Amino acid sequence: MISKSFPSYLQADQMDCGPTCLRMIAKHYGKNFSLQKLREISGINREGVSLLGISEAAEKIGFRTTGAKLTLQQLKEIELPAILHWNQNHFVVLYKAPLKSSPPERNLYHIADPAKGLIAFTYTEFHKHWLSAHNNGHSEGIVLMLSPTPDFYNQEGDKTDGLNISYLLKYLYRYKGLVAQLFIGLGVGSLLQLILPFLTQSVVDIGINTRNLNFIYVILIAQTMLVVGRISVDFIRSWILLHISTRVNISILTDFLIKLMKLPMSFFDAKMMGDIMQRMNDQHRIESFLTGSSLNVVFSMFNLVVFSFVLAYYNLSIFFIFLVGSVLYSIWVVLFLKSRRTLDFKRFDLEAKNQNAIVQLISGMQEIKLNNCEQQKRWEWERIQAGLFRFNVKSLALGQYQQAGTFFINEGKNILITFLVAKSVIDGQLTLGAMMAVQYIIGQLNSPIEQLLGFIQQLQDAKISLERLNEIRVMDDEESVDKIFVKELPFDKSIQLQDLTFTYPGAGNEPVLSQINLNIPEGKTTAIVGMSGSGKTTILKLLLRFYEAQKGDIRVGNGYLNQISFRFWRGLCGTVMQDGFIFSDSIAKNIAVGDEYPDMVKLKNAIYIANITDFIESLPLGLNTKIGAEGNGISQGQRQRILIARAVYKNPEYIFFDEATNSLDANNEKVIMENLESFFKGRTVVVVAHRLSTVKNADNIVVLDKGIIIEQGTHAQLTQSKGEYYQLVKNQLEL
Repeated sequence: MISKSFPSYLQADQMDCGPTCLRMIAKHYGKNFSLQKLREISGINREGVSLLGISEAAEKIGFRTTGAKLTLQQLKEIELPAILHWNQNHFVVLYKAPLKSSPPERNLYHIADPAKGLIAFTYTEFHKHWLSAHNNGHSEGIVLMLSPTPDFYNQEGDKTDGLNISYLLKYLYRYKGLVAQLFIGLGVGSLLQLILPFLTQSVVDIGINTRNLNFIYVILIAQTMLVVGRISVDFIRSWILLHISTRVNISILTDFLIKLMKLPMSFFDAKMMGDIMQRMNDQHRIESFLTGSSLNVVFSMFNLVVFSFVLAYYNLSIFFIFLVGSVLYSIWVVLFLKSRRTLDFKRFDLEAKNQNAIVQLISGMQEIKLNNCEQQKRWEWERIQAGLFRFNVKSLALGQYQQAGTFFINEGKNILITFLVAKSVIDGQLTLGAMMAVQYIIGQLNSPIEQLLGFIQQLQDAKISLERLNEIRVMDDEESVDKIFVKELPFDKSIQLQDLTFTYPGAGNEPVLSQINLNIPEGKTTAIVGMSGSGKTTILKLLLRFYEAQKGDIRVGNGYLNQISFRFWRGLCGTVMQDGFIFSDSIAKNIAVGDEYPDMVKLKNAIYIANITDFIESLPLGLNTKIGAEGNGISQGQRQRILIARAVYKNPEYIFFDEATNSLDANNEKVIMENLESFFKGRTVVVVAHRLSTVKNADNIVVLDKGIIIEQGTHAQLTQSKGEYYQLVKNQLEL
């Protein structure tokens, strides 16, 4: 079933334009595929996705695809919708093109842009954005043509069972006692408001007309008590609301962090920091909706119904005018919801880029100053600010259009009602007191209408935030509850890599590892050497389960690594990676990262082996000295020694070192390697290194070249054979 009006989805992240285009086309032909599934099968990475990746993903879900360079005339003859390469850095869907016979000036090209929504371009605009190459005097652009096959219609689409508003209400249900107190407060406040117009009418119609000053005193005292009561109720309600909102916000954010920490490590390789930070900011919009709009709108509706009956009691004609004006007011606001949604996605994208830019500016300041690129990096940041300014201009313009219309409708309604009420008083149909009461009631009715429309807008914002959070929530956990993982090792703890092949995500990427067969014996040290880019670190990451093996197997004894619990396996592994992280915390907490209270015996042993005793003793606060981004700056060598101490503190069965001593001076390296020699005994060790001093005592040295094992053996065997290993280390002094 083909959709009559073309479906439009907006990209959730900066790099999602390709999978989002494919999602729109699949929906056009009647199938719903989740964005996450399309991301995975298109091989998305930090750079986004290529046209080849989109083509491969489309064929996996049942499309027939053809990529081509076409002229504008040829484009009018192809089957639509099709995916276009846009502005050399983006993908869009062309779903309607002008007829071949129509003159260029009347041509309109209808585009579904994942960043902006549905847009129509003139011939000139389309020409500028799409055409990118010249061939025999003709301008050409890149297009991916898609046609559904029977396999497409035989596939089942994905269910949309992510978070929804009803799920969010469960957060409020946890605090039902406080919510009940809040409702009581809102109810009391509403009843107090309801009494005020009748008291106002009494002052004018009875007190003033009968010249009874004592009666007026009584009414004014009553009004004063009501005002005091309302203020007291509002104060109490504000405190309750603060408790609820804080607890709900922490609950939502904690659940998000729990989910984030359950995701595979590969997720963080494909996500930009700004995207994740912006999703965390989305929690505040959801919390604001739950604890502000959703609770207040209940009593706004109560006030609206009650005061509407009171207004109808006073005058049906005025009630009817108020009703018509409010309906027009509501329609005007709702008309802008689609534009607000589009702008919201644009805001998310720009603010994510801004977050990334700020993080890079701050964390990379040393490199920026060393390379004299302050101006260039500042200009890059300023270009993002210019984009944010243009967005704010559009956002302000939209808000002003909406505000002007609502102001005109609302004030026009109020002026007309004032005229009719005044005329009714003159005609004797209403008393002066009733007129004042009606004006008060209109004021009380306007507020619920505004709150209701504000609720609709915040509901839209909450739904958009939920869509973005669903992109995280629907992802499979690293350790799925549906699968049973082993939490013990077999008797034989050696590791075997069998026919292992691995390619990083991204269509057209070459394998980093090809047909690797390697035995890593239990209790022995295996060293892996090779030129940069040969796949050494990738082997470590596969052993640490950053990624799962695509082809081949990794076995531990007679079992498989992918059957072992992630947490259990990593608990047995001590690791030092090239980009190991130092937390903003004390040295003790940085070494004993898994313990709330460090074991001092293990800590001192780790410090001794990593040879950082002298450094720590030279500090006034010793182990309690704070290091990291918010503490003392440390050298690369000190940083590596702390990371080595962290790995030793775990007392692991398996040790994985990736260039763990490349920042150390010769003296420190010699001492640490001698200390580690005794620590390695009885443990299974895998060391990736360039330095001969680190690998020469290994039980087996494996030489990698372009993802293939080309030789292996002991240091003596490999130097004697004078092969690739000999070439790698021949210039080092030890040889």
